[in-house]
Amino acid sequence: MYAIIKTGGKQYRVAEGDVITVEKLAAEANDSVTFDEVLTVVNDGDVKVGTPKVEGAKVTGTVLEQGKAKKILVFKYKAKSNYRRRQGHRQRFTKVRIEKIEA
Repeated sequence: MYAIIKTGGKQYRVAEGDVITVEKLAAEANDSVTFDEVLTVVNDGDVKVGTPKVEGAKVTGTVLEQGKAKKILVFKYKAKSNYRRRQGHRQRFTKVRIEKIEA
């Protein structure tokens, strides 16, 4: 059994026991989170596709950690005008273990 959920503007294919990294959620470690935007649920060949969401379906998970991704460098440059800007960025994320899929 697996489901396709939407969170943080992205879609994720999840099954029970999966550990996924999503955009930062407002939850502490060991908190329970519920994803209500379930787009599709597949259970042994039985496919439920929502329009746009599957009614009554939800996915429950546990927050494992809050963290920051590796640093990326953003560099702007314009030729022949001595314009250079360098900036770093670390995207925040939440690591979640999927506990239960309810259809």
